[in-house]
Formats: sequence, structure tokens, C-alpha cells
Amino acid sequence: MTDAHPGKIRPVTRAPERRRPEPAPTGDGSALFDGYLEPDRPYAGAFDEMFHADGRVRSHYRALHDAIAPTAAADLAVRSEALDRAYVDQGITFSLSGQERPFPLDIVPRVISAAEWSRLQKGIVQRVQALEAFLADIYGDAEIVRDEVLPRRLITSCEHYHRAAHGLNPPNGVRIHVAGIDLVRDEGGTFRVLEDNLRNPSGVSYVMENRRTMARVFPDLFSRQRVRAVGDYSTHLLRALRSAAAANEADPTVVVLTPGVFNSAYFEHSLLARQMGVELVEGRDLFCRDNVVYMRTTEGEQQVDVIYRRIDDEFLDPLQFNPRSVLGVAGVLNAARAGNVVIANAVGNGVGDDKLVYTYVPEMISYYLGEKPLLPNVDTFRCWLDDECAHVLDRLDELVLKPVEGSGGYGILFGPNASRTQLAAARKEIRADPRGWIAQPVVQLSTVPTKVDDRLVPRHVDLRPFAVNDGDGVFVLPGGLTRVALPKGSLVVNSSQGGGSKDTWVLAAQRSPEAERELGQRGLAVASPAGSPAAEHGPELTIGQQQQQQQQQGGDA
Repeated sequence: MTDAHPGKIRPVTRAPERRRPEPAPTGDGSALFDGYLEPDRPYAGAFDEMFHADGRVRSHYRALHDAIAPTAAADLAVRSEALDRAYVDQGITFSLSGQERPFPLDIVPRVISAAEWSRLQKGIVQRVQALEAFLADIYGDAEIVRDEVLPRRLITSCEHYHRAAHGLNPPNGVRIHVAGIDLVRDEGGTFRVLEDNLRNPSGVSYVMENRRTMARVFPDLFSRQRVRAVGDYSTHLLRALRSAAAANEADPTVVVLTPGVFNSAYFEHSLLARQMGVELVEGRDLFCRDNVVYMRTTEGEQQVDVIYRRIDDEFLDPLQFNPRSVLGVAGVLNAARAGNVVIANAVGNGVGDDKLVYTYVPEMISYYLGEKPLLPNVDTFRCWLDDECAHVLDRLDELVLKPVEGSGGYGILFGPNASRTQLAAARKEIRADPRGWIAQPVVQLSTVPTKVDDRLVPRHVDLRPFAVNDGDGVFVLPGGLTRVALPKGSLVVNSSQGGGSKDTWVLAAQRSPEAERELGQRGLAVASPAGSPAAEHGPELTIGQQQQQQQQQGGDA
């Protein structure tokens, strides 16, 4: 797939099916990889990250392959069960169909070479810098609109463009304190950006806990690899939040604002607050007086300088947005506008991760940075443009149709798998609201060996790296969250749709002291308070509980 302009209409072609020869023998008769590279329609066209097309093991995977291949299936099963038990014991869960379940962690890590990661890191930093400039611009003088690089109606028609965000000027100029940039690897092995998450990207807790758990269950395997550490994420996040403070700069008070225990990402909110050594609060713990935010404590009122909020804009301030919200803090936007508190991530960031706005990020990079994109987008058709809409309507059975405001894998239509009735209904929706839809060619996501029953089989994966901006530079956590589509042939990796995760190993020239500490570290147990899991609350939910579950969280993990 060539790096074409994201809006350019190109013929949609299916990847040629490559015959996958048998992998080279492991030399020990191991059956774990038997048939792994046999022609298998759901995976034949995908780029496999461990094996070359001729069956040779890729160099950065060789040590891992050689360690796993001789393993007996029974031993692998024991290790896999140990992973599951560790997550259950630590209370590491996600919400699926209203019930809390252990987050599936696959036994085989994903490996990224040092050179490959260097390229990805540079591309992610470039993208965050361009999006940061874009948000500052559209909530300021809107020069990119004035210069006709982007149409005004693209911005004003975005659901998450908030006029209330005008005048909210961060002291250090940072609006994107945390970003989650979703990447996929296409049939040719090229990493492409699938979407940007600039509101409240979730999933970093799984990155850290995946590493802790893998290091405990596989100390021998981990000790042989030069893997870069991920455990210092909270240190970088706290530095970014403290650097954002407008007042009390020497010792600012930082809090993590959570919707509450019924939110699917509550475990992450609790973990980050604990690791940073700051208070985890709900909206009822905070109040505003004279445009200053205070926290209620057992010792009296305490002024709050920075709020790392994990609440959607619409629920953040009932005076500005949803008046029925019971999760937010009345008056917090006025306090931010007065310069007395900083909200991270900034209000209004959602316009930057709108799926239609996403198609214009290459133009942003050129306009603001004077550079070419280091990471290409997935080719995307914009249904709000007449010629591209006509193309989508004509070839919908070959494309993936996505709602611009969708998340968590919901609302996506895979044209090749859709019935005539579904396609007809989708065409009707596109015609009724072309601004609300984009379409993309089917990308056969890359595959990584994944344990299914007693064998290792290919399964599709994506990658969500996390970037933290402290105003002086953008830190990218080495690796990020690898999500895996567990059902055979599935391309949907979201946990809410039956997906799982993998530990992501970024190799380094030599192991760092931080990596040594991770290897010797025991897992951190952060369980939900007694009686709080969604599985225990029964069929009747209060308004507050419903709102906690409704939080979009900037991209489902």
C-alpha cells in the first residue's frame, strides 16, 4: 500500500495471498508452531512479525522463538494459567457486558527492534507536536482555517469542538498531556496511524501490569532479553502534571479525578494515583469558590492546582455542559479560565481525535512543522466529500465503514462480511449524515504468535503507544499496549469486543537499571473497594453509576 494522500480515491485491492511455507524446524520436535505458516485464509495476506514469508525467524524475535519453541505444551499451559491467576489475584479487570472480568494477557510477548522503535517514536512525537499546535490554533486565531488549509466547517461541525474552551490557555502551552496513538501494521509491514486519542486515552495500566506479571511468571525468559522498562511511566506523568501548574509551582497539588468505581477504567485511575502519590478524587470531593478549586480533606480545605481528569468534557462542569452531570465540579471551567487550576487533558481536545479531522493530520504536520509525516495514515475516504462519498457508496462491500464519533469497536461495518440488508441500511445512514462517516480499505493487521489451546497460532494485533508531554519534550513509553484479536479471523482488538493484550518488548542495546528493577518487582495489587464491581450492583443503576459507565475515556482499551 503506497503512502497516498488520505483523501485520494484509489482502487481498493485485496492483498495477494502469499503461500506461507513451513517454518524451519526447531530441532527439538516441538509441536507448538506446527502448521503456523500453513495457508490459512484469515491470515494468509497478513504480515507476520515473528516469521519471514519463507519461514525464517526475524532476527529480533530469534531469542524469544528459541526459548519458546522447545517448551512442552503442558508447561506453556501451566504458565498461561499462572498469568490468569495473577490478574485475578490483583483485581486487574475490565468491564464486559456489565461484568468485571480479568483482562486477557497472552503468553507470547510482541517484540519491536530498537531501530524500528526509534522510527516509531520519532513519528509519534511529530504527530503529538502537530496536534498540539492545531488545538492551540483553533482555540485561538484559527490561522489554519484563515489560510484555507482546513475548511472551517470541518471544525465547527465537530461534536467535540467546544466554544467554552476558548480562553482556556494552559500556562505552559500544553493541552495534550497524555496521548494514545493507535497504530496498525499493514500487509507490507508498514506501521500506519489508525486513530489519535487525545481526550482520556486508557490502557496504560495494562502496559505496566502486563510487564510486572510477565516478569514474575517468566523470569528466565525475561532475563535473557534486553527489554526497555515501562515502569517509570507514572514518574513522567507526574512531572508533566506538575509542570502544567499555574500556581504553587514549587509544590502544586495534583489530583486524579475519576468518575467512580463503576467506570471500566477505575483500576487504572486508582493505580496511577497510587503510583504518583496523589489523591484519587470524585467530583463530590471538590468544590469551587471564587474561581478557585478546593479539595475536601479530613484536615479541612486544600487548594487544587492540577486536575488530571478521567471524565469526559460533557460531564466535567454542569454549569458549562451537561446540567444533569453528577460526576463533575460546578465552576471548574471558570476556575481554569481564571488561571487558578489546570485541567489535563485540556477541555476541547476531542476535536483533535475526531475521525474525520484525523484525515487532515498530514496537512497539519506540513503546515505547523514544515515536515512530511513520518508515520502515514491508513488510506481513508471522507464521506462528506461528494466524489469520495460516491466511491464509498459504490464499493461499500469492499470497505470498512466507521462512525466518526464511534469508539470501542462499536458501530463499525466490515463490508466484505455484511449482508445486503446491512449494506443498504449503511448506505441510507451515509446519505443522511455524510459528515458522520469515514471508510477505509480492509487492512489485514499484522500477526503475532498467540496461544490458543495447546498451540501457537497467528492472531491480528494493533499497538497503542502512550506519549506524555511536559512542555519541554514528548516522552513516548517504550512499547505501549499491544491488543490482540483473539477470535479466529477477527480484526477487532478491543477488549469490549473479546480482544486481549500482549506484553510489548522494545529491545535496547543493553538492559537499563529500570529494567533490572522491573525484573525483580512483585506485582502491585489494586483491587476495587468491597461491593463496588459492576457485577455486584444488580440491575438497578443510579444516575451517577450510569454516568460513570458512559465515560468514553478517549478510546477503549
